[in-house]
Order: sequence, then C-alpha cells, then structure tokens
Amino acid sequence: MGQRVSPVRTARLGKAVGPAPAPVCGAVLLLPGGEEVSDRRPFPVRPLPLIRSLGRALARAGRAEGLAVHRVHYRYRGWNGGDAHPAADAEWAADEVVRRYGDVPVCLVGVDMGGRAALRAGGHEAVNSVVALAPWLPEDDVAAPAEPVKQLAGRRVLIAHGTNDERTDPELSFRYAERAKKANREVCRFEVHSDGHGLHGHRSEVLALTADFTLGALFGHSVSRPVEDALAAPPPIGLRMPLAAGFGRSLRR
Repeated sequence: MGQRVSPVRTARLGKAVGPAPAPVCGAVLLLPGGEEVSDRRPFPVRPLPLIRSLGRALARAGRAEGLAVHRVHYRYRGWNGGDAHPAADAEWAADEVVRRYGDVPVCLVGVDMGGRAALRAGGHEAVNSVVALAPWLPEDDVAAPAEPVKQLAGRRVLIAHGTNDERTDPELSFRYAERAKKANREVCRFEVHSDGHGLHGHRSEVLALTADFTLGALFGHSVSRPVEDALAAPPPIGLRMPLAAGFGRSLRR
C-alpha cells in the first residue's frame, strides 16, 4: 500500500454572529487563544466565554452600521514558533472578508494567543484597527528578534490587560505597547485593575471599551473621552490608562 498522505488543513470563518447585515460595510474577525506549541487541531468545542461575549456585543453594537462579525477557526492549536500559524490564519481570514464582502475595513480582535495573532497580522492591507485583550506575548530575549511593531503603522490599536493576570504577563504587553507607540501614535493601552486573565470581573466594561473603540475605528465615529485621551497621551500615561468601573454606561452616539 502507498504511504498515507495527510490532507492539507485550511483555516475557516465561522458563520456571522447574529443576523447577517446587508450590505456589509465593515468586519470584525475574532481570534481566540491557543497553545504555544501544538500541531493538533483546535478543540472542537464552543469558544471561550469572552470570545462569545465579544461576538454578541460587537454584532449588536454594529448592526445598524452593517458590521459583520466572524470567528476565525485556526488550522492548528499552537502558535508554533516561527510558523506563527494563527497570524497566518488571521491574514487568510482578512483575504476571505475581502473576497466575500469587497473593500470593507477590518478590525482584528484577539484574546490571549489571538491577541498576538491580531497584532502580528495587523499589517494586512484590509485591516485598519486591532484590539488585543490579555495578549500572550513572548519574553524579551536579546538572542531573538523582538516581536514586530512596524506592521501596525497607520492602524488604530487598543490593548487591554488585567493587572492580576497570572497567565499572560501584563508588563510584557506594556513594553510591547511602548515600542508600538514609537512606530504609530494611534496606540493606546488600558489596565483593568484587579482583574485576571479572563477579564471576568469587569466584563461589561471590557465589552463596552472594545465596541466603542472598534466602531470608532471602522466607521469613523467619535470615541469616548477615555479612549480619546489614551490615544492622545504620551507614554506611559496613555499606555497605563485605568479602565474605570462602569465604563460604557453613559456612552452616547
């Protein structure tokens, strides 16, 4: 018998969250977490609560604007070193959005490893904004190239991290944001005080912050005063902006 050949894996987009808008005027791609190294397929289970909540909140907030929200299903469970599989899958997904919907702006919204994928793939020509929540970023290592930031030039970037995150180091996302701010003024970072990796304690505020930032970036809306201040402030102020309790309750568009 001949040698068995494994089928080539492909990434895919999940169905649109909520009612599909017509026409589509912008898109969000949701990028979930994963593992540092694994060539296994992603878990065939429902996405983590934060990804589900983000999808619902963004679809609801952007429905009138023609926002399509899709989750990206990776080929592999792991980042896998230089292969950076989730980042490549995010770029494929942005291409797929253009194929389906035409020349619409795209925001990459990633959590954990997906946050790193969103930042890495942010240079795609269709992407105009990136949101990275509790991003997993590599330790500083003088023997290895630094995580790139130049691809973010011309994009609007939001990073948010819980100060009590014991899974992904919030100090590493601050250092990354410092470097990114030098390449692109349109970078801000919020600290979610006392919250952990899943951002459970301030979930409603994180969802409101993400929706406010994303709709502003995709559709040209004015953003809330805290986001405006964070984008305008020099480091470290605009990169250690506290996410206030109750954020979003008084937002008006």
